[in-house]
Amino acid sequence: MLGTIVVQFSLTYTQMTSVEFRRSGQVLNGEMKLLLAMTTEHLEYVIRERATDDLRLVVNEAGIFTASHQPVVGELRTWPDGLVADGKLHNVVMEPEEGSPYTLRFLAASMPDGHILVLGRSLHVLEEQKIMLRHASLVTLVPIVFFALLAGTWLSHRALTRVKEMHEAVDLIMQGDIHERLPAGAQQDELQRLAGSVNRMLDRLEQLMHDMRSVGDDIAHDLRTPLARVRVGLERALSGPQALSADALRAVIERAIGNLDQCFSIITALLRLTEIDNSKGRAAFTRIDLATLVYDIVDLYEPIAESEGIEFLAAFPEKRISVNGDRDLLIEMLGNLVDNAIKFTPSGGTVRISVSMTGHHPFIAVEDTGIGIQPDERQAVLSRFYRSDKSRHIPGSGLGLTLVASILRLHNAELKILDTQAGLPEKGVCFLIVFPASEAV
Repeated sequence: MLGTIVVQFSLTYTQMTSVEFRRSGQVLNGEMKLLLAMTTEHLEYVIRERATDDLRLVVNEAGIFTASHQPVVGELRTWPDGLVADGKLHNVVMEPEEGSPYTLRFLAASMPDGHILVLGRSLHVLEEQKIMLRHASLVTLVPIVFFALLAGTWLSHRALTRVKEMHEAVDLIMQGDIHERLPAGAQQDELQRLAGSVNRMLDRLEQLMHDMRSVGDDIAHDLRTPLARVRVGLERALSGPQALSADALRAVIERAIGNLDQCFSIITALLRLTEIDNSKGRAAFTRIDLATLVYDIVDLYEPIAESEGIEFLAAFPEKRISVNGDRDLLIEMLGNLVDNAIKFTPSGGTVRISVSMTGHHPFIAVEDTGIGIQPDERQAVLSRFYRSDKSRHIPGSGLGLTLVASILRLHNAELKILDTQAGLPEKGVCFLIVFPASEAV
C-alpha cells in the first residue's frame, strides 16, 4: 500500500511539472513572436510601459539588452546568470538581495537591431502546487501508514498466537499425548487447512497404533492357547502315570505337533498379510482368465467337498472373462473362500462358485448353505482374528477373510457379503467379488 501511494505521488508530481513547463513555453514563445513582430521603437515602448495585458499578467519579467548584456529598457535590469540567447527555454534561479531564491523560466531572442529581448515567467504557481501536493500526501499518508501498521501488528499477533497454540499442541503430542489435536478455528485460511490436514493425519496414526496394539493382543491371545496346550501335554507326559507308555507319548507328541502347526499357520498368515499389505507394485499382474482360475479351484477342492458330503457346483461363462491380476494371489484368495465355505457348511449342504458379468464388471460368486454371517458381523469378519460365537468350535485362525480382503484391495476389487437366500442370513452366505470395469474384456 505504501509503495502504491509513493508511485501515485511521483506520477502526479511529474505530470504537474510537465504541464506547467509546457504551458510556460507556449506562453513565452507566443509572446516573444508577437513582440518581435513590432518595430523597435514600439517594442521599447511596450516593454517599458508593459502596455499589453499579457506582459502584465502572464510574463513576470521583461527587458531589452545589448549584445553585451547591458540593460536598455524594461524592469529586468540584470542579465540572468547562465541565460543563453539561443531562442530556447531556460530555468534560471534568481537570487534577490532580500528574500529567498526563486526560479524563473526565461526565453531570450535576438532582435533585428542586434539587441536581445528577454522574457521571464515565474514558476511560483507550480511551486505552490507542489507544496500543496506534498502536504496533502503527508496528511493522507500518515493515517494510512498508522492504520496499516496497526492492522499488520494485529494480524501478525493473531497469526503468531495460533502458531504458538499449534506449537504447544505439537509438544504435547511429541510427549506422548496422541489424543491431542491442533487447535481448529473458524477461519478458512491456509493455516486452518494445514491444521485440519495434520489432525486427519494424527487420527489415522492413532487408528493405526490402536490397530497395532489390537493385533499384538490378538496374536498373544491366539498363540498362548495352543502353546499352553503343548506345555501342559508335555508336562503330563513327563510326570503322569503313563509317562513310560510309548503309545501315550506318541499321542502327546501328535497333539503337540497339531498345536504347533496351528501356531505356525497363524504366524504364516500374519507374515503373508504383511507381505501383501506392503506390496505396492503390480509388476506381476497379467491377464487372467477367471473361468480357468475357478476351474483350478474346483479341481482342487471338489474331492475335499465330496469327502465332507457337500455338493460342489460350478458355473462358467459362455465367453471369456479376464481381469488384470496376480494369479497366485487370486488362487490363494479363492482357496480361502472355498475352504471357508466347505468348512462352515454342514454335510448334505451345497457350495457353488460361478463367474459372470454384472454390467461391465466381471465378478466371482462363492455361495454356500452353511451357518451364514449375520449382517452386523459382515464388516467385523474382515478384521484380523475375529471369530463369531457360532464359529469358534470350528478350527481356524480368524485370518482367512482378512487375507482375502487384502488381496482384493491390491486388485482394486470389491468384496460384498450377501445372503445366499435373501433375508435369511442363517441359511448361508454369498461372497461376491466384483472387479473393476476397466479390466473387463
